[in-house]
Amino acid sequence: MGQINLRVPTVLLAAALHSTAALALQPVPTAVIADPHPDAKFPARMEVIHVPSGGVQINGVVYVASGPDPHPAFVLFHGLPGNEKNLDLAQAVRRAGWTVVTINYRGSWGSPGNFRFAQNLEDAEATLAFIRSPDNAKRLSIDSSRIVICGHSMGGWVTAETLAREPNVLGAIIISAGDFGAVGLRAQQNRDAVIGAMNNNRESLTGVTGESMADELVAHGKDWSFKTLAPKLIQRKLLVLYSNDFVKADSQELIKNIKAAGGTTIAEKYVVTDHSWSDHRIDLESLVINWLGSLH
Repeated sequence: MGQINLRVPTVLLAAALHSTAALALQPVPTAVIADPHPDAKFPARMEVIHVPSGGVQINGVVYVASGPDPHPAFVLFHGLPGNEKNLDLAQAVRRAGWTVVTINYRGSWGSPGNFRFAQNLEDAEATLAFIRSPDNAKRLSIDSSRIVICGHSMGGWVTAETLAREPNVLGAIIISAGDFGAVGLRAQQNRDAVIGAMNNNRESLTGVTGESMADELVAHGKDWSFKTLAPKLIQRKLLVLYSNDFVKADSQELIKNIKAAGGTTIAEKYVVTDHSWSDHRIDLESLVINWLGSLH
């Protein structure tokens, strides 16, 4: 009887994994569902970092992968305001052998300074400079020649902009990304609606109002739009993951514009789920890890 009881969970687990794999039409990587064998000499660990940016030090966390060799780095940027930080994704990517870096932009989630959209791009650049520093790369077991950046929602916009500015990253993944340049262009026509949206998404941000956020986006509408950005990404490795949400059209527009400009290195996947991928977390982790495995 004991043997039968022990086998049932195994059968159920196999069935669940088969169902998930069929849904995603791809294999579920081992790193999504199983811990690696512990390395007693070089264990996985977490490090708190403080990244110099704009005269302050922003808060961050590094999930260092186990093993003796320097690891490729996966830098993860959160959205607006960042209630979904995708830390389950960070842990899965670490189990796949990547050291994962996450930060909080200036003026968000306890990082000092006042929040500004333009500063998010500066903070992303500062984070890459920080982990490329020889001392920090050694301490955090990072191979600074192998860096991939990733972002969700507003973090997807930060990631796409950073990919265009950083020729030495291997590639990027954007997840349900919002086109904040397009938001600025819409604010030129309906400022009150954008102010309302910003006020509903600044509970963890300091030094801003809905009005100031809308005005900054208006000032940079064309500069920050995916349409302007697309030609700069045509030769970059980019995975666009998008869902059935309020920014679905933004991802579709970026994909269309990159391909229209001659881009051939973009990959895409649409999944019927919400903005936070609430009921497709294993699917999300599988898509990300399988794409990372395809990089040389």
